[in-house]
Amino acid sequence: MKVYIRPQAFQAISFDLDDTLYDNRPIIIQAESELQTFLHQAYPKSAKWQFADWRRLKLSLFRESPELRHDTTVARLAMLERGLLQLGYDAQTAKAGAKTGLEHFVKHRSHFKVSTEVIELLAELKLKYRLIGITNGNVDHQRIGLEGLFEFVLHPGHGYKQKPSAEMFVLAAEKLGLPLASILHIGDSAKSDVDGARRAGCQAVWLNPGFGVTEKSSANGMLPHVEISSVQQLRQLL
Repeated sequence: MKVYIRPQAFQAISFDLDDTLYDNRPIIIQAESELQTFLHQAYPKSAKWQFADWRRLKLSLFRESPELRHDTTVARLAMLERGLLQLGYDAQTAKAGAKTGLEHFVKHRSHFKVSTEVIELLAELKLKYRLIGITNGNVDHQRIGLEGLFEFVLHPGHGYKQKPSAEMFVLAAEKLGLPLASILHIGDSAKSDVDGARRAGCQAVWLNPGFGVTEKSSANGMLPHVEISSVQQLRQLL
């Protein structure tokens, strides 16, 4: 643990989810694979496309509609519908296929459980602090074992921009009824989590390296208050 700025008293802890409380990479890879298998079976014309083709389409949609970057669910829905159209399906089929494909992806995207060690850590922290989640992803925290531990989890979309925008941090403070400085945010991304939290007025803990990663990252932005190499080091807050 490295302390760069001495933390002040705080009443709530907000957690990034993906790659902070679990390794999200294999989960997304599996969900993408399940989605592609579904598309190839249900919409045979999609067999000519691989993941890289869908990725290129998503990036082109981001250039066309930058707001899609702030809602991963809507972005994937738009990608699937546009892709099926380009593959030669009619508008009605493409719309229905995108909806079903998204449901298939979401099902597998949250098809795992957070480790017992992390659940126990959060339960201990909850005895002293109010816990919430602020994530750029679309995981269903209730399905992965976090139900009852967080008061709420915020996701981008519905008019709120993803981190490092301050919008979700400000909303969290409003929902908690606390000043931003009373929130300690913990996350693995120097840009999204540390810069986002600090610029919003929150305190920040940087998990470096992220969950499941062995090599540390370097950052050129704002300093976190504290840098940790394992979420288990948060027990020192107790």
